[in-house]
Amino acid sequence: MRVSFQQVMALLRIALGFILLWAFFDKLFGLGFATPLEKSWLAGASPTYGFLKFGATGMFGQYFQSLAGNQFIDLLFMSGLLLIGLSLLLGIGIRIATYSGSLLFLLMWLALVPSKNNPLLDEHIIYVLVLWAVYKSDAGSVFGFGKKWKQIKFVKDNPILQ
Repeated sequence: MRVSFQQVMALLRIALGFILLWAFFDKLFGLGFATPLEKSWLAGASPTYGFLKFGATGMFGQYFQSLAGNQFIDLLFMSGLLLIGLSLLLGIGIRIATYSGSLLFLLMWLALVPSKNNPLLDEHIIYVLVLWAVYKSDAGSVFGFGKKWKQIKFVKDNPILQ
């Protein structure tokens, strides 16, 4: 069995979508992996507080720490995890998922730079590169609904939604 480049990119797309959706549901419900039940968003806890307050230690750490517990930031973050994750998993809206996902990951990277392991590069930058490779390879059309999505008139009229 021969696997094409586009199929590999589609699998990367699905895997990254699953990572984002898992983070969303773990933070929403407190599934007990990264987020215990009592620190779930549904229990009233902030899904960004721990990372921003204690994890943001880079040169911009003080700024990101000041955002910890902000309900608007929580809403933006959780919406991003859900919508970007769904987009990647379904193969629709890959362009806007690439732009918004790149922004999300770059902001997370900025909160950590320089990181403890590597002063410039970490998984957030790798995720940005994966997003752009997925977008440029049209991986939403493989193992997803990308082809049909792009045929919708509203999507054709608004290319950012492709």
